[in-house]
Amino acid sequence: MPVKPSSPSLASLLAAPRHEQQARGYLHTLAEILQQPATWVETCQAMAAADAAAKLEHALSAWPEHIVLTGSGSSVYVGECLAPLLQANLGIPAQAIPAGTLLTHRPQVLPAGRGLLVSIARSGDSPESTGVVDQLLAQAPGYAHLVLTCNADGALATRYISQSRLDAIVLDERTNDRSLVMTSSFTNLLLAGSSLMRTSPDDGQAMAGLARKVLDDHADGLATLANGDFSTAVYLGGGAALGVARETALKMLEMSGGDVVTLAESFLGLRHGPMAWLSRDGLLVAYLSADPAVRAYETDLLRELSAKGLARRRVVVGEGITADHLGAAGLAVEMPGMNALPAAHQLLLHALVGQLLAFFHCLKLGHEPDAPSQGVLTRVVGQFAIHGGDHNG
Repeated sequence: MPVKPSSPSLASLLAAPRHEQQARGYLHTLAEILQQPATWVETCQAMAAADAAAKLEHALSAWPEHIVLTGSGSSVYVGECLAPLLQANLGIPAQAIPAGTLLTHRPQVLPAGRGLLVSIARSGDSPESTGVVDQLLAQAPGYAHLVLTCNADGALATRYISQSRLDAIVLDERTNDRSLVMTSSFTNLLLAGSSLMRTSPDDGQAMAGLARKVLDDHADGLATLANGDFSTAVYLGGGAALGVARETALKMLEMSGGDVVTLAESFLGLRHGPMAWLSRDGLLVAYLSADPAVRAYETDLLRELSAKGLARRRVVVGEGITADHLGAAGLAVEMPGMNALPAAHQLLLHALVGQLLAFFHCLKLGHEPDAPSQGVLTRVVGQFAIHGGDHNG
């Protein structure tokens, strides 16, 4: 569907003086979204460097029986993206478990035996982050630990320096987003975690080039669509992309201050009740798979929605988008060459589109992307009591 730019356009937002961007509350979020192509290349280089590569190799040196990826909020969604990719690549069972669940229900959910716990965090200062590591170091001696964080001064990066069972990798300070919402921190943590797959180093240039094309060719179309009125948004992704669907649904929920109620689901899962969520004036965002067999199922579902008159306002992201995917009035974010990229790199491009949608709709609603839901949400969750011992319920 051809789309003409609507206010605010990306160019107009960037042209505003810095003090105006700050006053309107989008200075940090916009800069952090736009810096992603450059930071992705830098993260690829950093993870291939000797120090990080040695820590990644050491984390897997004992060949763990299980890999558990943990974090809170966006950080655990990084784990949800990584788990199926790591399991397929390494042949080791991998799963994402929220840090809060490990704190309250560890005996029921943590696999026994020899494992690797990958703690993922932007700040590394959330109570759950250190609480889980403290408890597992004391009570799960079979687990080694790898920390991925964006904050060199955070507790995860500084508290455990003397621990032989724990290695920490700190990403470039620029990825430690100052905005309340995680954007470049999410994608760079995902990129860093994908380095565990022991594949050949990739310089990230192809991925960065496609991201710049999205910003150049599609940002204003996304801004125009996001300038519409909708109170619900459904995000669809399959396999590892379900983690991106959860993350970008959270971005819309956070940046809309709760004005848009969101749902993340798999394509096939949508039929089993959640399809009732869709309304004619809601938004549907679909992240298409590069796998032709998987894509066939996704195409069938989107075709069914069109036949039922559902989700006419939709954004479809991928390569090889057709009329069957778009329906009567969908917006295609077409990325030629995307399907040839490593799977983790494709996820980053999906995330970028979801971030832009949430950012533009936040401004449309009159909220501040840097600090939406003021008085409700904080950049780092405040301290709360960590209760020791094993929990049985």
